[in-house]
Amino acid sequence: MPAKDLITTSVSYDDDVAVLAVSGEIDLATIPAFEAAIADALAQRPKALIVDLSAVDFLASAGLQALVATHEKIGGSAGFAVVADGPATSRPIQLTGLDQVLSLSSSVAEAKASVAG
Repeated sequence: MPAKDLITTSVSYDDDVAVLAVSGEIDLATIPAFEAAIADALAQRPKALIVDLSAVDFLASAGLQALVATHEKIGGSAGFAVVADGPATSRPIQLTGLDQVLSLSSSVAEAKASVAG
């Protein structure tokens, strides 16, 4: 069976806001690609980073740790929001209480509004 990409990422910029769209599964096998995509997006020094997990089918604890690490790395230097609308993404975030730490939105438009300022 041929190996397939378990994760795809793309970054778009809109008014100095980087939107990192992720699809597939975020787990130990794909976390290096996820973290590299975050680093690439932040290298452009956006005023905010939105990680869009709308198309993510599975979010493992490694992915949650990467989101928290990104939140801590950015600190107050830029806005940070996570789009997680489905049970595969919003449920683990809520169960771990990270919705109290991360700015959680149900759409990219809502996330953009939350980081605008």
